Amino acid sequence: MSGPLPWTADLGDGTYRNPVLNADWSDPDVVAVGDDFYLTASSFGRSPGLPLLHSRDLVNWTLLGHALERLEPEAAFTAPRHDCGVWAPSIRHHDGRFWIFWGDPDHGVFQVNSARATGPWTHPQLVKAGRGLIDPCPLWDEETGEAYLVHGWAKSRSGIKNRLTGHRMRPDGSGLLDEGKVIVDGDRIPGWFTLEGPKLYRHDGWYVILAPAGGVATGWQGALRARDFFGPYEERVVLSQGRTSVNGPHQGGWVRTRAGEDWFLHFQQRGAYGRVVHLQPMRWRDDGWPELGEDGEPVLVHRKPDLPARPVSAPATDDAFAQGRFGPQWQWTANPHGDWTAPGTGDGLRLRCVRGDDVRDLRRLPHVLTQRLPAALFSAEVELALHRAESGARAGLAVLGDAYAWIGLERGADGTVLLVHRFAEQAADTERDAAHSRPAPNGTARLRVEVSEGARCRFFADTGDGFRPSGLVFAATPWRWVGALLGLFAAAPSGAGDAGTALFTQFRTTGSMDLQRPSAKESRP
Repeated sequence: MSGPLPWTADLGDGTYRNPVLNADWSDPDVVAVGDDFYLTASSFGRSPGLPLLHSRDLVNWTLLGHALERLEPEAAFTAPRHDCGVWAPSIRHHDGRFWIFWGDPDHGVFQVNSARATGPWTHPQLVKAGRGLIDPCPLWDEETGEAYLVHGWAKSRSGIKNRLTGHRMRPDGSGLLDEGKVIVDGDRIPGWFTLEGPKLYRHDGWYVILAPAGGVATGWQGALRARDFFGPYEERVVLSQGRTSVNGPHQGGWVRTRAGEDWFLHFQQRGAYGRVVHLQPMRWRDDGWPELGEDGEPVLVHRKPDLPARPVSAPATDDAFAQGRFGPQWQWTANPHGDWTAPGTGDGLRLRCVRGDDVRDLRRLPHVLTQRLPAALFSAEVELALHRAESGARAGLAVLGDAYAWIGLERGADGTVLLVHRFAEQAADTERDAAHSRPAPNGTARLRVEVSEGARCRFFADTGDGFRPSGLVFAATPWRWVGALLGLFAAAPSGAGDAGTALFTQFRTTGSMDLQRPSAKESRP
């Protein structure tokens, strides 16, 4: 049986704690449709992309699935590109359809749309081609009948940063109607830099852009407004770290409930844990500017939105691999091939030991099945068996980032199945042993990783004589934009023929439900 959920935000007394999503749901955006709220987030180079989460109270969330079955263009994502792909999407509901726009920094602005959040979603359509085009957000202006798009720039691809460009857009979202104009130049705002992540709205006769500046780890949330979409815009800082422990706070989206309450969801950068999502109260001041949090500072504990009570929930992490399939919490590290999984009898997930030249560097394998670290303090456990595996075939449980570590099984040259534990440093192009190998009778093992504060990972294995620790503590590391990931994999050296399969069963996560409140200075309910 599973233990406590790794993290829940609902405190059960009419209040919630931040983060409401304590995992790497990077660059979140949210939309309200009736009584339902839908959130999407960056998925970078993992497939499927564009996760879709659902809530009815903005605190308790579930994962519905994904809007992007495969990354486009497909040829660019046959191998891992952990920091590329789907950056900073925006989600909107217009003309009876859901719309998601995102920027791929190497290819341009794309969109998909659907009549239902659960799909089917259209094939990705390229709205604007070009390098460095990121963070797009559409607006269908009900007052004028016009459609607009705003986007930011990635200096690494375009040489441009700290600017927002605006376009008139075709009403069907299929393309743009002009060459675009810089509507906000952050270099002309004293003290502002790295202006990005714009979210575009219409409010009380103003065009309003909510956008962060100052950098992911140390910046602030800004608001810009103008009477005309193309400007001129005036600006104000509306949320900053202040006296709290919430660094950033960064990119997010505004949503209004049916009760007329305003709320803002944004992320906080937390190193190897990635970009966790906070919920802030929001109000519109008498002078027409928004105020986020409490007096412009993030809250850590607060009254829940005035909405009907919902069951406590969080996005799924556990997986029984029913009918041999994996749940929507898992993503491959590149566009998948159909032969990465093998048909099973419903007893678990069978991964083929995919052959390749880079099997001693998990960062280069496209067939690693991953999910986010689900909390700051948690453990993850899975059962593994190697079936008909040839010499050199290996499979295991990994914590994957710029550096990685894994524990699992490998068949030796003499046919013996060994328990192995290996790691690779950030600059290393191959892995090393983290502990001495030992025989795994019957070719099976239970594997566990326990993660403590600071993403410090301790690995354990049970080969029939109870769980025993293996190796030293491993400090997980993120990629440039992406938090560390939990991963399952099966691989084999290059060669011909079937290298065997790995059977994974009963993936479980548990956490420490530490409900200690922040200090009174930071909680301010």
